[in-house]
Amino acid sequence: MSQVAFVLVVLAAFQLKHFICDGPLQTLSMVQAKSHYGRWLGVLHAAIHGAGTLVVFLLAGTGSALVLALADFVIHYHIDFTKENIVKKMGWSTSNGPFWWALSADQGLHHLTYLALVWFSLKP
Repeated sequence: MSQVAFVLVVLAAFQLKHFICDGPLQTLSMVQAKSHYGRWLGVLHAAIHGAGTLVVFLLAGTGSALVLALADFVIHYHIDFTKENIVKKMGWSTSNGPFWWALSADQGLHHLTYLALVWFSLKP
C-alpha cells in the first residue's frame, strides 16, 4: 500500500472511530461530566477515544500505536473539557449560534489531532 493510500485509509478509519466514540458510545452522563476536570465519566469518554485510536493504529501496523493512543486520550480530554467550560461559562445552549461554533471548533480540533497523529505515525 502506498503512503498516500495508508494515510487515506487510516484517516477514514478515524472518521468512523470518532463517530462511534462520540455517538453511540457517549452517554449524556459523559457529556455532563466533561466540564468537571478529572470526573470519571469525562475521563472514560476520552479513554474510549484513546482505545479506538489504539485499535486503528494496531490494525494499521503502527509501531508507536500505544504512545499515539495515549496522546489522543490526553488531547481529546482537554479539547472536550475546554469546549464544555467555554459553553458553560458563556451560557450557550443548542439554541445559540455560538454553541454550534464551539461544537464545530471542538470537532475540528479532534480531526486536526487525527491528522497530526497520522503524520507522527509516519515518522521513522
